[in-house]
Amino acid sequence: MANPDRNDLIEYLLRLGDTAMIQGQRLSQWIGHAPALEEELALANVGLDLIGQARNWLDYAAELLNDGRDADRLVFLRQEREYRNLLLVEQPNGDFAVTMLKQFLYDAWHFQVLLGLSASSDERVSGIAAKALKEVTYHLRRSAEWVERLGDGTEHSHARMLKAIDQLWRFTVELTETCEAEQRLRVSGVLGNQADVIAAWQSKVADVFASATLPLPAAASPFYLSARKGLHTEHLGLLLAEMQYLPRAYPDATW
Repeated sequence: MANPDRNDLIEYLLRLGDTAMIQGQRLSQWIGHAPALEEELALANVGLDLIGQARNWLDYAAELLNDGRDADRLVFLRQEREYRNLLLVEQPNGDFAVTMLKQFLYDAWHFQVLLGLSASSDERVSGIAAKALKEVTYHLRRSAEWVERLGDGTEHSHARMLKAIDQLWRFTVELTETCEAEQRLRVSGVLGNQADVIAAWQSKVADVFASATLPLPAAASPFYLSARKGLHTEHLGLLLAEMQYLPRAYPDATW
């Protein structure tokens, strides 16, 4: 197998790390606002898992960049256009239905991505993925159960889930796309077959939606925004302004 292109690998690591970081940050916003104490603890724990995974991916990206930045600087000192996270995870939490649907759509994709990366030719990638997969297996089971519970629950909860699908589905287009860089990483053995990841994600979503008595929309279509190009929704800039305020205001602070 050919050696992977360094820039391709950096971009992919940023995509994984940024996505986990932003979703973890979104989940942390539920602290003090969740509908029940048990759910507050569960959301916080999932968020912490993702932030820990983000550090692992971004540590590796920082080493490859070798420009003096570490994971903290990549998170707190990059501009919005430099972030590569999925558009899906930067969307606001909304109500509990929106949060759990967003988590499920991400988890179903994340699980398949990590499953493939666990067999990566890059030992650093396979090691991080194998460790993260243990956590994401639980994340997926939990979010899928919530989608089924809310979708096949009361008339009110079902209606809230329908509204959540309308709000979030268009952002799933990024979960079913590949790019030339990923194709090159596949050739070098870093990634597996991305078509298999997409097919498995589609199958899992279809099964859970069926159990939840929710209609499965047609495949989302591409539109002008693209996280791979740094073209995000307006929500990411607002989130970063809050998330990055302290390290930008006090850049030399130590703890």
